[in-house]
Amino acid sequence: MKIEEIYQCFLQCDSVSTDTRKIDPNSLFVALKGDNFDANTFAQEALNKGASFVIIDNKQYYTDEDKMLLVTDSLTALQELAKYHRQQLGLPIIALTGSNGKTTTKELINTVLSKKYTTKATLGNLNNHIGVPLTLLSFNEDTDIGIVEMGANHQKEIAFLCSIAEPDFGYITNFGKAHLEGFGGIEGVIKGKSELYTYLQENQKTVFINLDDPIQVEKSKGITNYSFSMNMKSNVYFDSVTANPMVKIGFNNQTIESHLIGIYNANNINAAITIGCYFNVSDDEIKSAIENYIPSNNRSQLLKKDSNNIILDAYNANPSSMTAAITNFMQIDGKDKIAILGDMFELGTESLPEHQKVVELLRNETGITTIFVGKDFYANKIENNHIHFYKTFEDFAETIKTLKPQNKTILIKGSRGMALERTLDII
Repeated sequence: MKIEEIYQCFLQCDSVSTDTRKIDPNSLFVALKGDNFDANTFAQEALNKGASFVIIDNKQYYTDEDKMLLVTDSLTALQELAKYHRQQLGLPIIALTGSNGKTTTKELINTVLSKKYTTKATLGNLNNHIGVPLTLLSFNEDTDIGIVEMGANHQKEIAFLCSIAEPDFGYITNFGKAHLEGFGGIEGVIKGKSELYTYLQENQKTVFINLDDPIQVEKSKGITNYSFSMNMKSNVYFDSVTANPMVKIGFNNQTIESHLIGIYNANNINAAITIGCYFNVSDDEIKSAIENYIPSNNRSQLLKKDSNNIILDAYNANPSSMTAAITNFMQIDGKDKIAILGDMFELGTESLPEHQKVVELLRNETGITTIFVGKDFYANKIENNHIHFYKTFEDFAETIKTLKPQNKTILIKGSRGMALERTLDII
């Protein structure tokens, strides 16, 4: 079936779904296949639940020629449909990627731009080869600007996502030690993330860059850019940045007081301010947007539980973000501090040495009681009065239940698979 025909069916629908457990009335259901499932088997169920059309790629389940759209490959059809829809709308699209801070930066950009425009952005972290198409298909004729987050754990992935989204603007938050296993080391990370720059340059588009990041400056040479900096001449200049613990930004003779914790969040805010300036959002509206943004989803959240102040940053972790979070925690005033740190995943052969570096970072930090949770931290166990190691979360949980910390400032940080937010239920 031709993409133009599929598109006409899509236009009759109100939404797109890939999960029969979440079927909306008058939706388009796309039957995808995974290692352990084949959603073609649920095609009729999707129609029964209210889907108007289903895209399938298994002829065995093709039982309704009016409502079933038979294609060679459902995933490819989804991606081609998203690209075709993006081309029909023709709206400006901002793409962003990076090792750390993608989702927070995306949320901040959306918050700022929505002060002046009708915007739509990636929901949550739906930023892969399925999430990006679904994001694009959520845009409509009322959308003024689309914001697309792009994640990757190997090379050529960002290039492929750019070929679907065809962004007009791009921003890379940073180049850090994330997904080292898939990228093959930090140089692979830089090369993979820079595929966004390559697309923008080849298509004569615009990149937003942080002039204080030498890698961004080097890799974006020759591309039309709009820049920000704290130290040199740029399109947008920030005269001060502080974090104790909330980030405050000095900008155009005013102070913007955010609800984000840690100096590592400053550039996420600065990028959103810069993009707001580019799109002519007023200074007052930018200030209002940033100051009213409240982080959620276990990302840099400041919580109060009983007598404890908790910094919950347990959505994800890699060596770069872990080091930044710990460094910031060291700088926070107070003596009664506890750091609960979980294993970092997807580091491949670099996992044990990278975990060891984190342990060494805290070896002499006697002002912080550190609790390491996970097998890779445990493999780097040392004897130290203020550092404790637990191989599993369950082992840690049994101990913390009896300790019941009081009047402490607590940092909780770990990879998504560690689910360290569970700590909130036991302290």
